[in-house]
Amino acid sequence: MDSAEFWTICAANGIILEPWQIQALERYARELRYWNERVNLISRRDIEHLYERHFLHALSVLKYVNLPERARCLDIGTGAGLPGIPLAIARPDLHMLLVESVAKKARLVALFAAHTGLRHLQVKRARVEELHAHPSFRSAFDYAFARAVAPLATLVEWSQPLLKPSGALIAYKGGELEEELRAACESFPSLQCTIHDIQLYGAPWFEENRKRLVVCRFASSSPDAPV
Repeated sequence: MDSAEFWTICAANGIILEPWQIQALERYARELRYWNERVNLISRRDIEHLYERHFLHALSVLKYVNLPERARCLDIGTGAGLPGIPLAIARPDLHMLLVESVAKKARLVALFAAHTGLRHLQVKRARVEELHAHPSFRSAFDYAFARAVAPLATLVEWSQPLLKPSGALIAYKGGELEEELRAACESFPSLQCTIHDIQLYGAPWFEENRKRLVVCRFASSSPDAPV
């Protein structure tokens, strides 16, 4: 999938991108491919499927979840900058903090983020648990995103202190989820999870691989919060 096909598939699924946003993603793709030869950011077998399996996957949340204007968002264990950088490019109004504990990855992601020119996109080298001790981060975020980072129960444990009472964790998952869901709900009895099967016109890979979004909230969350 090239950037033109990616743009078309996004539009077919209600994800509208301007030319400058496609150009920003193209630059990000070039830099990712260059640095992935030197630092293991993305698996070598997936780097040729960057637009479909990574960028489109990151943006799939925009089809299923109504992210409010200027929402404060956290990308847990961002790795190569995913899903945070594509989301910040597609929604430049979002205030996005990308957290990565591995120093060399964090430095590269900071470089990628700087090249987008987006004011509200920041990178912090830290373990997400370390943010719990900082008053400026506790109960500060509307949404936390996590993609291929940890089991659901662990993600909930990490994100709960950082989310606002009406906030939500959005986990990008695939395959069987029953055991993860059971463990998370046993550890957090007030947890409420909504599962979205990712179905995108023109991109059957998501259904074939049972890719899903798990939106986690707590029972005390506002009933009027957007899903």
